[in-house]
Amino acid sequence: MQTEENFRILKMQILRRLQSGLQLAEAHFNQPFSMPQINYELKGSKAGLAYLQENTIKFNRTLLLENTERFIHQVVLHELAHLVVYQHYGRVRPHGKEWQFVMTEIFHLPAEVHHQFDLTSVQGKTFTYRCACQTHQLSIRRHNKIQRDGAVYFCRKCKTRLNWVV
Repeated sequence: MQTEENFRILKMQILRRLQSGLQLAEAHFNQPFSMPQINYELKGSKAGLAYLQENTIKFNRTLLLENTERFIHQVVLHELAHLVVYQHYGRVRPHGKEWQFVMTEIFHLPAEVHHQFDLTSVQGKTFTYRCACQTHQLSIRRHNKIQRDGAVYFCRKCKTRLNWVV
């Protein structure tokens, strides 16, 4: 029961963070922005995801509960920035100069693309693959694409093919 009460409080904090972000954006761009629909059902390693045309943000409940302060401080406005950019500029690159501007100049936050949360509790089964320079952990989805569909993945550093370590 205590967990549900804590989660209800977190949802209110997120709502307040979104409202303050919207006020900053409205003051800067001199235009109204609508409050997005919020959903806490996002799974996997993503902390949040903005659905531009639906004006919806999905948050990862597990990562929120495990990283409350950093999540509310950074992730909430990161996703809101995507919606603000879409409503003001239209379709542009997801983490392009417009998004970076909203993050740094309006929200006064670093324009970080990826979170640094511990993913142990949300990460599914992984498979070990090697390239010429290091070991990689691939998700079950990528592993199955390789095994079933013949997909090929390459290391971003050394550009060599990843091979399964059986």
